[in-house]
Amino acid sequence: MPLFQKPEPLKITCTMTDCDNDLHCFKATQKMPVGDRGKCRACNADLVDWTRIHNRSIGDAKYTFQALKRETIRHHFFHVPIDQKAINYAKRKGRKKLKDAIRARVQKSIGSANPSWDGRQTPMSDNPIFYGQHATATCCRTCLEYWHDIPKGVPLTEEQIDYCVEILELFFDERLPEVDDNPVHVPPIRR
Repeated sequence: MPLFQKPEPLKITCTMTDCDNDLHCFKATQKMPVGDRGKCRACNADLVDWTRIHNRSIGDAKYTFQALKRETIRHHFFHVPIDQKAINYAKRKGRKKLKDAIRARVQKSIGSANPSWDGRQTPMSDNPIFYGQHATATCCRTCLEYWHDIPKGVPLTEEQIDYCVEILELFFDERLPEVDDNPVHVPPIRR
C-alpha cells in the first residue's frame, strides 16, 4: 500500500443545498424574480445582509465569513480537512510567500475581465489557495459578483485584488494557523 493515497474526488457542487441543516445556495437562478435574488434558490430563505457583504470591509470579515458558511459549498470548504499536499505547499511557502502566491493566483484566475473557463478554473484540492478561493467566493467571477458585488466583464482593480488577497489571508489564519511566516522544509510525500 502506498504511503500517500490521493483522496476521492469531492462530491460537492456550487448549487447544492441542504436547507434542513441550514446550508443553502444563494446563487440566483435565471427564473428567480429580481426581488428574490440573494435568497436561497431552494427554500427562499433570506439570511444574508448583502449590503453589508457588498461593502467589502475587511474589518467586517467575521460577519462575511459567518454568511459565507451558510452556503453549502462555502461551508464545505471552511470545514473539510485540507489535504496533506495542500498543507505541505503552504508550509513550504510560509505565510509571506503564500501571500505572493495568493496574489498571483487571483490575478491569473479571476483578474481578467472574462477569464476562460469561468466557473471551472479553480480546482477543488491539492493547493490551499483553491480551498480558500471556494470558501471565500473568490473562485470565479460569478461567485465574486454575487458575493462581493465585483462585476464581471471588467478587469479587477488593484483595490479589488487587495481585498481578495486579504480575505484569503484571513481564511488561512482560520484554517491553517500552524503555518509559519517563513518557509519550512517539508519532505515530499512518497507515492
